[in-house]
Amino acid sequence: MTLDKETEQRIEQPVSEEAQRETRLTPAQAVEQMRINVPVRGNRKLRTLVERVNDDRQVKGWWHVANVNAVVRMQINDHSWVHIQIVTNIALKLLRQLTKHHVEPAVVRDYGMSRDDAEIVVVLGALLHCIGMSVHREGHEDWSLFLAEPKMRELLDGIYEEPELTVVVSEALQAITSHRADGEPLSLEAGVLRVADALDLAKGRSRIPFERGSVSIHSLSAAAIDEVRITDGGSRPVTVEIVMNNSSGIYQVDGLLKAKLRGSGLEPYVEVVAHIDTEAEKRLVPLYTLEI
Repeated sequence: MTLDKETEQRIEQPVSEEAQRETRLTPAQAVEQMRINVPVRGNRKLRTLVERVNDDRQVKGWWHVANVNAVVRMQINDHSWVHIQIVTNIALKLLRQLTKHHVEPAVVRDYGMSRDDAEIVVVLGALLHCIGMSVHREGHEDWSLFLAEPKMRELLDGIYEEPELTVVVSEALQAITSHRADGEPLSLEAGVLRVADALDLAKGRSRIPFERGSVSIHSLSAAAIDEVRITDGGSRPVTVEIVMNNSSGIYQVDGLLKAKLRGSGLEPYVEVVAHIDTEAEKRLVPLYTLEI
């Protein structure tokens, strides 16, 4: 099999250059360069939360250790703050697309809270969803819960009072535990995080671990994903468009993404289409629509 240079590079180094470079820094150097950016818009609570996270060296320390465990010790895919940044922004985008089309978040429906509060739940869950990788990959979702609960209360101090504080923390923890392979989201917000984690696909950032340098369906399909776009849908509120450079990328869409979408609660609202953006394979797979 002959691979082009870009595909070979993605298979050899299935993590971003930034995430790799971070592993060669001291912990103090690594956390210094981390800064999460999300479009807070008019959500003052979200602005305060992001500012606190960007000043929190413990959270950043967890991200650094998680990345060292994943990239250096296990030689699998990116679990650095780069992944956190991507997932957080995708999750917030998904939630805002859904609420734009009048899909009601669970904290609004069940607790009479606001859309701003739903954004806090989603972002808080996304920021802390894989800090448990700093302990071990095996059961990392459970370790994330253990570490995240007191940290969430610290980050939300003064933003919420009881009992709303416990509501927000509990909903964010549910989102974290529901992102596991056999997770069962009980809320829209948890389903959003579950799907957002799976959508960190572009430029070889597969959520399926594969051995570095190994040419397999996992590595080939991950390298085939060029871009993920989230826009207004046609028949549904949200369209997820996946741009591929070859048809092996369908393995990521039909394998990983379908599994995360099923049972997420987002099935009625999201349509997924994938297409090839090169002339060579247009006749083979002109357009692929995921059946959920």
